[in-house]
Amino acid sequence: MSTEVDIILRKYKPGRREDLIPLLQEIQDDNGYLSEDTIIKVGAFIGLSTTKIYGLATFYDQFRFVPAGKIQIKICHGTTCFLNGSQAIINKIKEETGLMPGQTGRDGIFSYDIVTCMGGCNNGPVVSVNGEYHPHIKPEQLPELIRKLRYIIEND
Repeated sequence: MSTEVDIILRKYKPGRREDLIPLLQEIQDDNGYLSEDTIIKVGAFIGLSTTKIYGLATFYDQFRFVPAGKIQIKICHGTTCFLNGSQAIINKIKEETGLMPGQTGRDGIFSYDIVTCMGGCNNGPVVSVNGEYHPHIKPEQLPELIRKLRYIIEND
């Protein structure tokens, strides 16, 4: 992993704090998350403490600090999705996976996150599974969806 981070760092000039967010985004796009080692390396490169980098990164809900599961579920919890029942979706996913938002299961199959908006307000609540959108999702649809997804991964 450090080799990929080094390759990305070479694209940027050392000490340029204004590059921090794009740099973190590119590293996460490549690695799937920001590890502690990565944050330390970026801190040394940019000239910021790891505490400041971690503080900035935790402010944005786009950054992950643990590897995502093979199946990444995102639940829109924006105003319209909330009004259309996204909390019931969140509760059902917690029940079905045993995970809290931002967690990845020990088996590495599922992870899920709550996001503020997916831009599908007229289709809410919206759930994204590995980038595939499921509009107007209902809590009672989730057990079957999760069962199918788990089957696909376990039999792949």
